[in-house]
Amino acid sequence: MRIDILCLFPEVFDSPLNQSIIKRASERGLVDIVTHNIRDYAHDKHRTVDDYPYGGGPGMVLKPEPIFEAVEAIKEQFGTGETPVILLSPQGRRFSQSVAEELATHPHMILICGHYEGIDERVCEHLATDEISIGDYVLSGGELAALVVVDAVVRLMPGALGSECSADSDSHSNGLLEYPQYTRPHRYRDWSVPSILVSGNHGEIAQWRRHQAIARTAKRRPDLLDRVSLCDEERKWMLENS
Repeated sequence: MRIDILCLFPEVFDSPLNQSIIKRASERGLVDIVTHNIRDYAHDKHRTVDDYPYGGGPGMVLKPEPIFEAVEAIKEQFGTGETPVILLSPQGRRFSQSVAEELATHPHMILICGHYEGIDERVCEHLATDEISIGDYVLSGGELAALVVVDAVVRLMPGALGSECSADSDSHSNGLLEYPQYTRPHRYRDWSVPSILVSGNHGEIAQWRRHQAIARTAKRRPDLLDRVSLCDEERKWMLENS
């Protein structure tokens, strides 16, 4: 997979893209992540990428020309195809695990990081194929949002994680929050690991984990349960233990 990121501050990506899972995925040839400075596509001597908004108002707005030219240059190099061109925007659809899984199916995607007061609407209407928001809050720019999207997508690629099953048990991967996890020592201060986890009965451990995931979701994020398919036994257990 190739991911092209258009931004004003490419140095923001230097450390995160060279750490942990993303670094290993890059070294294994699973993903090629390229950052592009939007200023490189401006033609005046000051490399101007923003201007005052028509109609007045505070702040500056990113100009359309360098963004269009950057995307067109990338597509010409990589090939057009059905490449998603995603604008990171607080007005976009909410990012989620299912959206990450959707994006992970594409061989190529382009992320556009907004900045300043906003971005010329013609980018939204005629260039971006999608707008994504990582939450209902305001960031200084789209760089951090792009990193969230990249991390969530890359870890879904086969071979990116140490275990192929790791992503399957993560919170939100099956609609539920993840079950509690424990490791050594068996007893720390006055707290012991639940006895079921050292019983060696893998069937009962799997059932315990499923029940714990349901209980944790019901307590912390009950809104998620409306989208989860529970069997009759699980619903009965949840009612008896709520």
